[in-house]
Amino acid sequence: QVQLVESGGGLVQPGGSLRLSCAASGMIFRINTMGWYRQAPGKQRELVADITDDGTTNYADSVKGRFTISRDNAKNTVYLQMNSLKPEDTAVYYCKLLIMSGTLRYNDYWGQGTQVTVSS
Repeated sequence: QVQLVESGGGLVQPGGSLRLSCAASGMIFRINTMGWYRQAPGKQRELVADITDDGTTNYADSVKGRFTISRDNAKNTVYLQMNSLKPEDTAVYYCKLLIMSGTLRYNDYWGQGTQVTVSS
C-alpha cells in the first residue's frame, strides 16, 4: 500500500514562514497531481494549491503570491512554502496525491494532516 507522511507544521507569528513536506512511500509506479488542502475549525476543507506532473500549478486566490507549491519526483515528495503567513491561514493542512500504485490504476491518497497555527 501507499503511505503519506507530512511534516513541517507548527506555530508561527504573522508574517512568518513555514515549509510543509509530504512524502509518499510504498508500491508507487507514478504520481500525477499533488496538492495541498486545509481545513480550519468550522469550515470545509479547501484546496490551497496543486501541481500536475508537468509542473502546472494552481493556487487558491487567498494564497496567491504568498505560497509556492513544488515537487521532487525522485523523492515522491511535494512541498508547500508558505510566506507572509496570516492568522486566517491557521488550519490543519493535508496533502493529497493522485498515485498509480501496483494496481496500475490511479487513486487519491491523503496525508494525516499537520497543524499550522499563525498567531501573535
